[in-house]
Amino acid sequence: MARVYLDHNATAPLRPEAREAMVAAMDVVGNPSSVHAEGRAAKALVERARAQVAEAVGCKPQEVVFTSGATEAARVMERWPGPVEVQETAHDALWAQRRAGEGVPLYAMGLANSETGIVTEPGMGEGAAREGALLLDITQAVGRIPFSFAWSGADLAVLSAHKLGGPKGIGALIVKQGVDFAPLTPGGGQEMGRRSGTENIIGIAGFGAAIEAALRDQAEGVWAEVEKFRNILETLLEESARETIFVGKSDRRLPNTACFISEGWKGETQVMAMDLAGFAISAGSACSSGKVKASRVLGAMGYDDTQAASAVRVSLGPGTSEDDVTRFAETWARQQAKHRARAA
Repeated sequence: MARVYLDHNATAPLRPEAREAMVAAMDVVGNPSSVHAEGRAAKALVERARAQVAEAVGCKPQEVVFTSGATEAARVMERWPGPVEVQETAHDALWAQRRAGEGVPLYAMGLANSETGIVTEPGMGEGAAREGALLLDITQAVGRIPFSFAWSGADLAVLSAHKLGGPKGIGALIVKQGVDFAPLTPGGGQEMGRRSGTENIIGIAGFGAAIEAALRDQAEGVWAEVEKFRNILETLLEESARETIFVGKSDRRLPNTACFISEGWKGETQVMAMDLAGFAISAGSACSSGKVKASRVLGAMGYDDTQAASAVRVSLGPGTSEDDVTRFAETWARQQAKHRARAA
């Protein structure tokens, strides 16, 4: 039978709108910094995509800085003229940047966690009463749940295109007007002096088209259907193995994400078993795959090492069907029963 892709939080399939925009951009010859007609045509593509991203995240076009992805965008934390503190459950791209120091502090947090899907709004829980500037990782949230940078209270935000059906290797840093820091990359002064280097117009065009399509999906209620299938999946898993622990089930979560623990059955083993059976899932953040260790995020949430090492993540997308999740649940239950029998 055809394989079933259930790892959308790692990367989403390329949207046809993005592919079409990228193919068209390949025929644009000019450098966006050139003043001749070819250069202006290239610049127009970049600025159109900038407007598309701004519309989707609720900011001004001049607040959008194109980067190679959220990880590069997060390097703004290195350039911050003050101490940097990071939410315990934030993505490693943010976590690695924390440091002490003097000056205006920066607090960095994820709006939606990539491993668990749990949504933490600014002003809730960690960081709620902190002074200084706020950076939000909105990578998993944009296009799936309502978000507006202008209303979030954030000073900075980071995101990647490939999480919402755009190409890999392109993303953005959102910078509130008036916020200042040293350039991410010094040089020719592109991207309003924030990030130098000739713009990746093919990736940028695909990013703009993908985020526009993602916003349309959200407005049309596509993710409500995805959430329904996610809930069906969790119900079937619970019926087959009542000892299964569902992480964050009582919290507000992304509509597509299920993170669950079958204690004592290593996440990596589950992933391999399901891969052989035709299903793509994850044992944590894609940036941490291949690392045989317990999830730092789940550890920070209070789960012990055995539990954290026994977690897997299933993340659905707009193309996921009810049959997909039903087949997955049946296959996982059979594999889980085999594991229990061997362990007995």
